[in-house]
Amino acid sequence: MTTAEKQALVNTITKRLGDEGKLIEAGWEALRLIAIREDAPAVQIHEMRMAYMAGAQHLFSCLMAIQDPGEEPTEDDIRRVDLIDAELQNFRKELELWAARTEGRG
Repeated sequence: MTTAEKQALVNTITKRLGDEGKLIEAGWEALRLIAIREDAPAVQIHEMRMAYMAGAQHLFSCLMAIQDPGEEPTEDDIRRVDLIDAELQNFRKELELWAARTEGRG
């Protein structure tokens, strides 16, 4: 499957699962499609999904815990989210470089 075909499939999966309230599961499915070999053992897939979901759960819990009291976001809340965004953007670049190096592996 080409990169463009994978991206189209990821978009389809994300829309479908997002509409079902499973956006995090959509992210896992995208990662699985892009980064895990089709012939990977079931235990590897299970362990990677658990790690992915644990990371998502950790991030969400932390976002809830670090918010300042009140209904409106504070400047510190916004700064914290900006820092998380920067951290994840750096990881995305790392992931893209890794995917480019491994493109074509079956």
